[in-house]
Amino acid sequence: MLLLLLLLLFSGTKLWHLVKNHDLPLRFWVNVIKNPQFVFDIHKSSITDACLSVVAQTFMDSCSTSEHRLGKDSPSNKLLYAKDIPNYKSWVERYYRDIAKMPSISDQDMDAYLVEQSRLHGNEFNTLSALSELYFYINKYKEEILTALDRDGYCRKHKLRHKLEQAINLMSGSS
Repeated sequence: MLLLLLLLLFSGTKLWHLVKNHDLPLRFWVNVIKNPQFVFDIHKSSITDACLSVVAQTFMDSCSTSEHRLGKDSPSNKLLYAKDIPNYKSWVERYYRDIAKMPSISDQDMDAYLVEQSRLHGNEFNTLSALSELYFYINKYKEEILTALDRDGYCRKHKLRHKLEQAINLMSGSS
């Protein structure tokens, strides 16, 4: 339940955009792209590994918000798809813009959905491991996260900083 609370804490902040745009691609999708053997029962040859590294780099560059200056000393894997990156970036921007335009759901509907998902998948998920990972991540970036919660009007209104501090204190007391 704490995991769900922490996810909801960041749903209304600019920090959530950073998490969506950086951690999800970097920690999940790039890992799956570069290591398909984690998902599929396959052997990855060195040639396949090199090709997947290029695809993963292209994906990371497409999700990046910064501009990459390329020159004669740039790695070949960045040069290979350099002309396509602006097009891919526009796809990523449109994806997030479309999500932002979606109607928001009520807290009650979200709670009901999360409770149902928790019931359906409760035995498939190592909650303690997930909580531990979230705790270490939040503890590492605690000041930045708390500052972001202070700056966001929605978060101040719902006292999310206080709720997160309570969760951190609860987790640090049980570790």
